[in-house]
Amino acid sequence: MVNSLVKEVKMLERKIESLEDQLARYQTPKTSSNSSVPPSKDENRPMKSQSLRKSSGRKSGGQQGHKGHTLKMSATPDRTIKYMPQFCTCCGNDLGEKEATLHLRTQEIDLPMPRVITIEHQAYRKRCQCGHLTTGQLPEHLKASVQYGSGVEAIIGYLHTRQYLPYQRLSELLSACFNLHLSEGTVDNIIQRLSQKAQGVYERIRQEISHAPVVGSDETGAKVNGKRNWMWAWQNDKLTYIKASPCRGYTVIEQTFPQGLPNAILCHDAWKPHFKCQAAGHQLCIAHLLRDLEYLEKRYEHSWPSICKKLFFDSLELKKILHPEQYKNDCPKRTEIGERMDRLLEITFDQKHKELVTFVKRLKKYRSNLFVFLDHHQVPPDNNGSERAIRNVKVKQKISGQFRSTTGAQNFAILRSVIDTLIKQSLDILPNLQLIAKLTPE
Repeated sequence: MVNSLVKEVKMLERKIESLEDQLARYQTPKTSSNSSVPPSKDENRPMKSQSLRKSSGRKSGGQQGHKGHTLKMSATPDRTIKYMPQFCTCCGNDLGEKEATLHLRTQEIDLPMPRVITIEHQAYRKRCQCGHLTTGQLPEHLKASVQYGSGVEAIIGYLHTRQYLPYQRLSELLSACFNLHLSEGTVDNIIQRLSQKAQGVYERIRQEISHAPVVGSDETGAKVNGKRNWMWAWQNDKLTYIKASPCRGYTVIEQTFPQGLPNAILCHDAWKPHFKCQAAGHQLCIAHLLRDLEYLEKRYEHSWPSICKKLFFDSLELKKILHPEQYKNDCPKRTEIGERMDRLLEITFDQKHKELVTFVKRLKKYRSNLFVFLDHHQVPPDNNGSERAIRNVKVKQKISGQFRSTTGAQNFAILRSVIDTLIKQSLDILPNLQLIAKLTPE
């Protein structure tokens, strides 16, 4: 009986330990502020989420010495209205023939009521004295007797992809503002045609990224016709390449970059398929690790997460003050950062701190990928650029709900890649979309 009771006590102790562990997880839940959980998964979201940012001590708004901006008068106004007095407000005499001098100038900036224009293209024929009849050649992009021009295609692509308008609201805007009545099906056909014309630019972006020295990558879920799909992004400070796929595995990377990214330091959040990609090196996202540490700091009464957070923040501060030439030479502070991390990883923990033990094992496994950003000037310490690239997908879905088809998702990925690249290179979006719209679809 004693032996039976001892076994039962041990079994109950294990069960109590398991239940306490589960209870602790509820008491310190993972949220978007302390882990990689997306904000949409937060339960009972607070009005304001916690942030890893520290106070700068400055007041909000414009800072001392900030250069203000005010409206400036144009030297070449489009229209001038002159207000001439016709009679004297004192005695009533006629002033019509009197010479006037300019007293005051004001300018009003306004928008004219937009309207569509119809351009007729006429091809003529001429007969030579030899008898041959020669016909004038119409531009190649004219395929039908009546069609929409490059300006219409560009504005629809811009409103759909940059401003996230769904088809129904886009049709409504075109009707209200331009008196241009397009059905949702016509809008879809125009976006499809513009995406096909942008294929050349899209492929050029992919090729440029495949040879870039630094590339960040991330992926996010996207609903397509009610099913879970994925949007992948590869980007740097000059380029953005987004791709829609039903898969989240390595096959997507392999199909997109068959030769890998041999010249690049690849920045990511440690998703395993990224490590399979051939690259010059890998940099883990420090922002992700800091959020994990934020959770572990609240989860366990242990000083290790706080010390590790301090180490990562010190490395970020060092990144800010390093000069380009210092990356090639010995740097005592950089060496100290690495040594401090090695000492931290040598510490052993009680097995009851399961999630902390798992996190430390992860850091040990990827130790060589933690501080690559301190060895290369161009490598960022986080993957925030990639998260910004895929955030547009989430905004689009928040507004439209989902993509209706895989083709529609890929069309958005193509046009968004082009638009984000234009923005990063400080190029105007609409004029360049119009140039693309004038191309012949591939």
